[in-house]
Amino acid sequence: MKRSGKLTLVGAGPGDAELISVKGMKVIQQASVILYDALVSKALLDYAPQGCKLVYVGKRKGKKEFAQEEINRLLVFYAMRYEHVVRLKGGDPNVFGRGHEELTYAMRAGVEVEVIPGISSAIAAPTAAGIPLTKRGVNESFWVITGTLSSGEMSHDIQLAARSSATVIILMGVSHLKEIAALFMKERSAAEPMALIQEATLPQQKIVTGTPADIVQLAQDHGIVSPAVIVIGKVVDERSVLEAVAGEAGNRYAVIGNRF
Repeated sequence: MKRSGKLTLVGAGPGDAELISVKGMKVIQQASVILYDALVSKALLDYAPQGCKLVYVGKRKGKKEFAQEEINRLLVFYAMRYEHVVRLKGGDPNVFGRGHEELTYAMRAGVEVEVIPGISSAIAAPTAAGIPLTKRGVNESFWVITGTLSSGEMSHDIQLAARSSATVIILMGVSHLKEIAALFMKERSAAEPMALIQEATLPQQKIVTGTPADIVQLAQDHGIVSPAVIVIGKVVDERSVLEAVAGEAGNRYAVIGNRF
């Protein structure tokens, strides 16, 4: 007799429902139970089969309805009772998604597991804003950093990144924007290009560009709130290149939720 069902962690992508992988979509269509996060597009749940049990286990900053330990227990609880449990997570399960913790917990309980990667907002947000993460002659690397530690403090790695020449992508950092701007002003310059991308890839995507000297005020003026991705580095200026070319040629650059 089968000891348990199967658990599949699926990366739902950065926001737009169509950015999930084909394999991820197929798994949703075969699910018995789906446990989904706050940042997962609800449109994806429409593809679940009739009778599939939908369980919300969302966590947002300041609103942690479910502790991680409780989510871990729920995954095993359902896997012991249903054939195929899908854990649908925003972005990629293993990019600040605690996917490895969930897999480890389930495996120790004897549950068969699989992971289907997703597109992280760390990659998708800059692209959707017309910002290349890498460009020849402009940068050599990029760092992806969490802006906020579990303690609520700003990540210490941001200071290390600020001292480098790398492009820096900060997730979950809007609440520390003032500190981040001050740090980059000190370690780089007051003119270092910065961008804030809110609700990337969705129709309501909002993009604000500035520098450490004015980004905090711009964020307030434009109502930037989480979830938003912070991009810092000279590649941010490449967005204006696309804008200029689009204006000269009469072309339109279109990347999910973005028009020049």
